[in-house]
Amino acid sequence: MELKPIRTEADYRSALAEASRLFDLPEEPAPDSQEGAFFDALLTLIEGYERKHYPIDAPDPIEAIKFTMDQRDLTVADLVPYIGARNRVYEVLAGKRPLTLAMIRRLSAGLGIPAGVLVGA
Repeated sequence: MELKPIRTEADYRSALAEASRLFDLPEEPAPDSQEGAFFDALLTLIEGYERKHYPIDAPDPIEAIKFTMDQRDLTVADLVPYIGARNRVYEVLAGKRPLTLAMIRRLSAGLGIPAGVLVGA
């Protein structure tokens, strides 16, 4: 396959097929080889096309907290150290009270939720 810009869905599908072929090799191409440089450039082109044509929106901050709670089996009581009293946790989860900067910092540091997600950026 010749390396060229990905402009259409057909180009995209072709690039994905080639990337899949390279991924399925017994060993990925060595980064310092010609095939490795081709593979790296191909993946960069695919990522650029996907970023433009298939953007992924950042999750809603409250949904990110709920997702983390679900994944880690956390309860409202587990969020008290990060958000405050239980009633405050319920208000935040219901969308009736916004997250404060202090809450964002504690949630990010304590639960590992990226601050950018909690800010809504």
